[in-house]
Amino acid sequence: MADAKTLTVPKGATGVVVFADGSAVFGRGFGAVGDAVGELCFNTAITGYQEIMTDPSYAGQVITFTFPHIGNVGTNLDDVEATSPYALGCVVREDVTAPSNFRNVMPFDQWMSDNGRIGLAGVDTRALTRMIRENGAPNVVIAHDPDGAFDLAALAAKAAGWPGLEGMDLAIEVTGQETRLWQDGGWTLGKGYGLNAVGEGAPHVVAIDYGAKNNIFRNLVQAGARVTVLPATATVEQIMDLSPDGVFLSNGPGDPAATGSYAVPVIAALLARNVPIFGICLGHQLLGLAVGAKTIKMHQGHRGANHPVKRLSDGLVEITSMNHGFAVDADTLPANVRTTHVSLFDGSNCGIELTDKNAFSVQYHPEASPGPQDSFYLFQRFVDGLKKPVAA
Repeated sequence: MADAKTLTVPKGATGVVVFADGSAVFGRGFGAVGDAVGELCFNTAITGYQEIMTDPSYAGQVITFTFPHIGNVGTNLDDVEATSPYALGCVVREDVTAPSNFRNVMPFDQWMSDNGRIGLAGVDTRALTRMIRENGAPNVVIAHDPDGAFDLAALAAKAAGWPGLEGMDLAIEVTGQETRLWQDGGWTLGKGYGLNAVGEGAPHVVAIDYGAKNNIFRNLVQAGARVTVLPATATVEQIMDLSPDGVFLSNGPGDPAATGSYAVPVIAALLARNVPIFGICLGHQLLGLAVGAKTIKMHQGHRGANHPVKRLSDGLVEITSMNHGFAVDADTLPANVRTTHVSLFDGSNCGIELTDKNAFSVQYHPEASPGPQDSFYLFQRFVDGLKKPVAA
């Protein structure tokens, strides 16, 4: 990396990542033309780039993929977790090649362009990942110009002026705005996603959408629940009017403490009414805040599909999918909350459970997509524990 104040754009460079300190990494741009400012992170998954790019939890972030061959299977209409991408862009090692998969409907670079997302290829992503691991996730601008006409000083100033994710509420920007009955069931090859075949007598789960991935709702359906989705700003009254058997707290982007200004009082009120609760990722952090714990910004975060998590009840190790830059501070948990899971990478908290109520959560993504399915049992445990409607 070199200083943006003194360097010139190398010949042939059509893309760049410029850091807040003025340094820059050049490469070959693809996808949309323009620039975007956000936090640079890395993801270690070797499959599922389309699911990752469309995960709302990546709002405000640029993803460095550690796996070198991104885009080689193209894109399709099934492997998305939301209606559009939420990651701002991505940095990859190799150029996007022609797709080689029978499910492909559009090359990845065209998909990126059509969805207004910027890509940068030809970068030493291992070096970039090491830099993030050592120094933390930096604020950057990613830019693409076919002519290589970059004002590097202006881009560096833009990166330096971005406030960062700490203190930023992004869930309010990515949540769905309407109440909806979830329709999709499980996916099968050649048929896609089937219709939700759960009957009216099944347990009714009200899911709060803080930036949810679609596969979460499909897993709840697969576990036997009827699912109604509400916006992140749903009130206690709106939730209870639906007569839920249980409430699910979804994943989502941004600082949980900022989102918590409107979500935490609702969760605390649900706990006071003894409503069963299950949360993941941001939902896990919000449950932690609701019981009086604190959350902290992590040095680099956890993002990938190969993260080992230890279940403390029996020592079983689950290989999990993760995407988070904040965590529950286990040292601040109250006496009625116990840690249930911990990361074997750094010992950070990955699960909690209330000892006096039917409420639990995990930091990782049991719905995978992409990733292993070791943790589907959590959806089954939650749905099986919903025996009768909760009194309003």
